Amino acid sequence: MSRSSVIIHTMFEPSEKILKKYADVLVKFALNSGKGVKKGEVVQCTVPDIAKPLLVALHQSILEAGAHPVIRMLPSGIDKTFYQLANEDQLTFFPKKFAKARVDLIDHSVGILAEIDPFELKNVDPQKIMKNAESAKKTRDWIFNKEIKGNFTWTLALYGTPAMAKEAGLSLEDYWEQIIKACFLDFKDPILQWKKIFKDQEHIKNKLNSYIIDQVRVEADGIDLWIKLGKDRKWIGGSGRNIPSFEIFTSPDWRGTHGYITFNQPIYFHGNVMKDVRLEFAKGIVVKSSAREGKKTLQAMLSRPDANKVGEFSLTDSRMTRIDKFMANTLFDENTGDKQGNTHIAVGSSYKEGYRGDPSKVTKQEWKKMGYNSSGEHCDFISTKSRKVTAYLEDGSTKVIYSNGKFTV
Repeated sequence: MSRSSVIIHTMFEPSEKILKKYADVLVKFALNSGKGVKKGEVVQCTVPDIAKPLLVALHQSILEAGAHPVIRMLPSGIDKTFYQLANEDQLTFFPKKFAKARVDLIDHSVGILAEIDPFELKNVDPQKIMKNAESAKKTRDWIFNKEIKGNFTWTLALYGTPAMAKEAGLSLEDYWEQIIKACFLDFKDPILQWKKIFKDQEHIKNKLNSYIIDQVRVEADGIDLWIKLGKDRKWIGGSGRNIPSFEIFTSPDWRGTHGYITFNQPIYFHGNVMKDVRLEFAKGIVVKSSAREGKKTLQAMLSRPDANKVGEFSLTDSRMTRIDKFMANTLFDENTGDKQGNTHIAVGSSYKEGYRGDPSKVTKQEWKKMGYNSSGEHCDFISTKSRKVTAYLEDGSTKVIYSNGKFTV
């Protein structure tokens, strides 16, 4: 074989030291709402096979904490095969006893996002994907009920792959550099840095929650959106539910949303991408929608039960986040900073933690009465345009709470 015919492949891999820091942040900090797991607790890890090096580190961290790991490694490529071959009965099959037993068993869950092909499901009928996702809503309901009683926490994190880096227009090393920076893995003690972030978030949340806000207005080029917060709402964030997470958000009363908003960031959703999405609301419902790319996926998603209503409104301060590049992944892109930070809204399910009272004591009918949306969907749409957010308080006064990428409270 001639020298010219030999192709040498080099691939960046994060060091074991970095991965162990990453695992420690997730297990010994993010879970249990910033306190880390306790001895004897059961921690489920759901990790794609391509992210096995991180799974090994997670397993070690869980054992060091005296907890019990339950490992779920997901083989690559099976989703496409499933949707190609599954019949109607298989699409809607729900292993109720198995799923309930698993929910009852685990105290915490770590989910790792990693894709060998971001467009694996590009040619799959979106209705098939939505139908299958709807069958799993019962599991999410069980998880929520356990979570609001204080008996369950979860966190999500990202593992960089060549395909994901390529989609973001970055080398794999540069892609991982963003992950390392965003999660403070370049510090000797990342957990200490996260505690400082939590403290900063707490300050902003306390200021926002000191106002009795009736509604907010978001104004920018291509955006004029009114969102009613609703009765007994509060701003939340800094719970460890995502790593990284720099956002401050709330779950508004979906019925009070009107106006329009455009999103300048691509959204990767079930193996498809939606670009330049525009949503127009009237009386809380999406009445018009468009997308330069991915319109079929957008319409299929919005057609799901209650997925055409707002479930979340969020703001990220550019001074807080260390993410300054597009990552082609919602977890990171909804936390991006650069000069203007970002705002994102999610259509679909609300976060009940946005209630000022005790969510464990609220009935299903009461959630509905207060305008919390319930859906099997939760899809985030992101804008990094320069914007102004004005709060209209119940006493009739107004206050600009966000401008030029920063909170002003």
